[in-house]
Amino acid sequence: MSQPYVLQLAAQRTHWLSARDQLIATNVANANTPNFKATDLQPFSAILNSSEISMISTNPAHLTPGADDLSDARAVENDSSESTLSGNTVHVEDEMMKLSEVNRDYALTTNIKRVIHQMMMAVLK
Repeated sequence: MSQPYVLQLAAQRTHWLSARDQLIATNVANANTPNFKATDLQPFSAILNSSEISMISTNPAHLTPGADDLSDARAVENDSSESTLSGNTVHVEDEMMKLSEVNRDYALTTNIKRVIHQMMMAVLK
């Protein structure tokens, strides 16, 4: 039996948040590196909009679903036109704000997964 789509989506969102967290850490670590260009991931909504949502067949008479995997997240350069004299585009304050967004979104995704799990357990009782 496969996971419900909502749990798959939450797992992919968690994976995306982890990748974004790593990029933010790389940006902060290279804040003083000359000519370093800050990067970020494309928004999760862009990945979600490019994916195809399909049905799950529970009966052989049903239509078979297509592939429903989300495309891989891609790193994109920040749109920041401001750079330091050394050519670095990392702004630590902006990176810390992104990090707080990742923290908030991770907590939200984890709570959604917990609630869905509780609902599934209630159905099984």
